[in-house]
Amino acid sequence: MPTDGVELIRRMTGGDRDAFAEFYDAYAPLAFGLIRRILRDAAEAEEVLQGVFWEIWRAADDYDPARGSPEAWVVMRARSRAIDRARSTRRRGERVSAFAAAEPAHDPAIGADERGAIRGALGRLPQNQQQIIELAYFDGLTQAEISERLKQPLGTVKTRMRLAMEKLRSLTGGRG
Repeated sequence: MPTDGVELIRRMTGGDRDAFAEFYDAYAPLAFGLIRRILRDAAEAEEVLQGVFWEIWRAADDYDPARGSPEAWVVMRARSRAIDRARSTRRRGERVSAFAAAEPAHDPAIGADERGAIRGALGRLPQNQQQIIELAYFDGLTQAEISERLKQPLGTVKTRMRLAMEKLRSLTGGRG
């Protein structure tokens, strides 16, 4: 590495963007490889990597060389965020499966077809819309409660709910 990682972090604490760029170039390949192995999805790994380095930029003054090398600091953050994402994805998949497995009370014959359509459609929603649908239908929260929990304006929650429902209708061909 052209410059010592500890020195780059020290400069980053002073807001030095060039130091951050150099730090990123030096350590991102290490972090990305680890994240990619955990998540097995390049696009998702890139997203987590971006979050990890944003966190590093914001928390540069928290780095303590006595607790470990810059490499260890980056690896621990990358590993933690990748595991968090993997668990979140798994839980989201379990909720989608649970929702899709629910039998409609009115006509069990239609249930299997609807379940498959809903399962696929939920997975295709943007994360922020999927989260609102899950809170409403799985946790039974009202839009006002979702707004409070997510600390988002009620109008934003209502808009995302409406957009999600429209997208679900279009993806399922208007069924359900």
